[in-house]
Amino acid sequence: MTDAAFTPSEEDLVLAGEYVTGLLSLAERAAVEARLRRDPAFVALVADWENRLADLNDGYAEAPAPNLLPAIEARLFPVAAKPRRNWLGWLGGAAAAASLAVAVLVMLPPVTPAPVIATLASADAPLRYDAAYADGALIVTRVAGTPAPAGQVHELWIIAPDSAPVSLGLLAEASLTITAAKPPAGWVLAVSLEPAGGSPTGAPTGPVLLTGEIRL
Repeated sequence: MTDAAFTPSEEDLVLAGEYVTGLLSLAERAAVEARLRRDPAFVALVADWENRLADLNDGYAEAPAPNLLPAIEARLFPVAAKPRRNWLGWLGGAAAAASLAVAVLVMLPPVTPAPVIATLASADAPLRYDAAYADGALIVTRVAGTPAPAGQVHELWIIAPDSAPVSLGLLAEASLTITAAKPPAGWVLAVSLEPAGGSPTGAPTGPVLLTGEIRL
């Protein structure tokens, strides 16, 4: 936030600009978003800033975020080439494998779903995402609401205390899986509405629709 002396109306104008350009801390953004729900005049200031800066997006071609997960999995878990076997050996191996599969199905306990570590929701919107973590992966799934409108996309962010948001990817489908270390309790996950292809600036440019604190 700026320390310059402004009139109240000028302070509101500057605050709206800092919100749109992503210059506020997490606490300041939360306070602004709470105000947007009750102050139509301030909503108009934010909309005016968004309209002023909309032309800056013209300099960036829309492109989907690359899906790096298959390449990462291939490097971490290479598949060894299978040796050739004759038909008799293959049939014997298949029979043994079938017997083993039956035994494993009988012995294994039921698979339990990954535990939910954060719920991303807002009292003002039907949209909701659940974030779960298991086996080295963060799984974020839309459990209520609809996808982003045509030409836009939901983008997932993680926010450490007193730090800027970091994008984890686009929620173009109902579920997104990210190979990552388990995020600490107290960090925040957020979903913003961005142009197709995601934020062009590396920070949220559209409204932050949902937030949820990680609880382990």
